[in-house]
Amino acid sequence: MSSLIPRGGSLLDEFFKDVAPGFYVRPLHGDGLPSPAQIKVDVKESDGGFTVHAEVPGVAKEDIHVSLEGNVVSLRAEVRQHDQQTDGEKVLRSERYFGQVARSFALPADVDASQAKAKYDNGVLTLTLPKKQASNAQRLHIE
Repeated sequence: MSSLIPRGGSLLDEFFKDVAPGFYVRPLHGDGLPSPAQIKVDVKESDGGFTVHAEVPGVAKEDIHVSLEGNVVSLRAEVRQHDQQTDGEKVLRSERYFGQVARSFALPADVDASQAKAKYDNGVLTLTLPKKQASNAQRLHIE
């Protein structure tokens, strides 16, 4: 005899799947850990260099790490979220989320890392990355 109820879940599970999709996997505070694709970046180029704006909301500036190697920019952020709600002495809910997100991308020219600057304000990381000046090439006289 076959079952009328699909295996793998109860009718109540099916109800919540239709009414509130993701009810069981979505954190109660609304945001899970961000994925690397969630670090949104805008890159602008000028004659002298590049300006990068990266959205890293909710992360302390001490937990953001930027590395430069040639023309590759790497961003890494450690995400720490701690939510706690209390009613008197009884904890009703306590959630903790920890993790890292990272993103790397290549620029069309090498960056002068010694002159690069970073600023973090209101969840936006701004990188000012001057282009590395071409070495003083000398023309050799052919004898």
